Formats: sequence, C-alpha cells, structure tokens
Amino acid sequence: MDYEIDRDAAAQPSLAEMSAKALGILDAATKKKNAGFFLMIEGSRIDMAAHTNDPAAHLRDIIAYWDAIAVVRKFVEEHPDTVLISVSDHETGGFSTAKQLTPEYPEYLWNPRALEHVRHSIEYISYKLLAQPADDQEARYKYVRDTVFADWLGVKDSKHEEIIAVAKETESIRLRQLLSDVISNRAQVGWATHGHSAVDVNLYAYGLNAHLLRGNQENTDIGQFIVDQLGLDLGKISGKIKADRVIQGTHAIKESWLGRRDLDALDHYPAAH
Repeated sequence: MDYEIDRDAAAQPSLAEMSAKALGILDAATKKKNAGFFLMIEGSRIDMAAHTNDPAAHLRDIIAYWDAIAVVRKFVEEHPDTVLISVSDHETGGFSTAKQLTPEYPEYLWNPRALEHVRHSIEYISYKLLAQPADDQEARYKYVRDTVFADWLGVKDSKHEEIIAVAKETESIRLRQLLSDVISNRAQVGWATHGHSAVDVNLYAYGLNAHLLRGNQENTDIGQFIVDQLGLDLGKISGKIKADRVIQGTHAIKESWLGRRDLDALDHYPAAH
C-alpha cells in the first residue's frame, strides 16, 4: 500500500474500507456457524513513516488508522459478543512533539501547522527527485525549490542552503534525512532514532470483557487474553505448524542503512556494568 498521504483513492482502497470489507466477509461466513473469527488489521505504514522520520506521512497514516478503528468499533457495537483490541508491538523513531532548534532555552511548543500542507511522503518525493537528471544542477535547484519545497512540502520560507543540499544529494538515505529535517524542524518535532525504541505503547480495548485489559499489561498477556476469549488450543495448532515446516523461498531485501548497524563501532557507548 502507498502511504495514505500518497494514496490514489481511485486505485487503492483505504485501510477503513478494507477493514469494512473484511468484517463483512467474515461475518457472513460465520453467521450460521457456531464459530467466531479473528481479524488482524495493521496500520503498517505508521511504522514505516517513523523509520524514515517522516512526520507528515506518519500523522496521515495514524489518522487513517483511527478511521479503521471507527469502522471496527461500530461493528463491535452491533455485535456485543465481539472485542476490539488496539495495540502496537513497539514505538518507532523515538518521536517527540518538541525539538530544540537553537542554543537558547527553548519555548514549550511544537508546530503541527507545518504538517498541514505537506502533500506527499518523503519516500515519494525522494523517488521522484532521484529520477531527475543529476547533471543539470540549475534545473534540479528549480525543481527542488518550486516543486519539492513549495508544492509538495508546503514550505514557503525555504533557505538557499536547504535547497542546495537537497538538490545536490544523490544518495537515497541521506536525501530522506535532509527532507525529514526540512519538515521536522519547522514542525518542531524530534526523532531519536530510525529504529525502534523502548517506549511503552498504548493499549485500548472495547467490547466483551475489555475491562480485563485495564492498566499496565505485558505484551504476552494480550495474546493470552485472545486465547481465552476464543477458547483456542495453541498447543495443538503449534504441533501442526512444527510438523509442516515451511522454507522461506525468497531472500529478504534490506534498506542500505540497515546494513550500517555495527555495535562495535565508536559511535556506540559501551554497556554499563
């Protein structure tokens, strides 16, 4: 799926639309049977946008996820023997709604308005920019100034140094970081990493026995709650899975920055003992 900010509604359904379709199919398939169903809906592009440190794409996919939650909540209200659980397996990016931009003591604020007029994701923009001829710097400068900054990012106060840096960059990962800084600095949002963080994540539940998930929960407790709700025998199904071993037939493809992780490098602090 494209990021919600890039999605062509005529070509791709939204997460909410796919959720409604899936619920309709599963409800019809189980209506006359003494059986329920389990449906997992993932807002996966939320995570991907945070890996790129792309605040606008991150926000739009969060909103798309909220729309999907509204669809599922309505289904739960119409089917009171159902429970909705919303949780993440981790936080990504070390995101904060605060970023200090100068040595002076910072103001307590962030600027969400800077994200309002962004029209495309950093992924989309970097792909389009890298497709432009690299040997015509004047044309690239104008393209970055007029199309990338003004049109796609909604930046009307671009600086010459920012435009030059983006126009000259030909390496995808560094280009994405430059574009992230353009938006994140103006929105005053901070990022601690391009990876996952140890921040606790929110847990929401609505419907049958949702009260059992109140308070702090270990992630494995959520799985056990689902097992208990559906009356599952995981031992039996685990045995079947182990007996029918599947070999991955395709090779994983990793972003180039993932290969740069080196825990012995000097930019990692030694573990405290």
